[in-house]
Amino acid sequence: MTDVPVKPSVLFVCVHNAGRSQMAAGFLREIAGDRIDVRSAGSLPADQINPVAVEAMAELGVDITAESPKVLTTEAVQASDVVITMGCGDACPFFPGKRYEDWELDDPAGQGLDAVRPIRDDIRTRIERLVADLI
Repeated sequence: MTDVPVKPSVLFVCVHNAGRSQMAAGFLREIAGDRIDVRSAGSLPADQINPVAVEAMAELGVDITAESPKVLTTEAVQASDVVITMGCGDACPFFPGKRYEDWELDDPAGQGLDAVRPIRDDIRTRIERLVADLI
């Protein structure tokens, strides 16, 4: 019998699920394809994705326009192998046995495109390292 590799799952969490976590999820889907399950959520989700984050991602050919902010649930954390937080602090539930990383990134909320690009590029670099580590 052949062992079928288990597909890892990653959850990105930030407060509003409108900028950083959406860009991270977009990059992970783009880079890893269907080799990693991708989720994102926020402790206090916004009404819509930050349009400047959408524009910054579009510059690199990554379309996140179909995404929408989602509320963080205990189930989403339990279903994920890796939980990457981006400034949600104590609002993020903790479960033993999960891999947690906290990425300190500036919040793109209220920032212009010139300020969001370096945040986007930092996220992309971190995603490339994460993919290399997981698959």
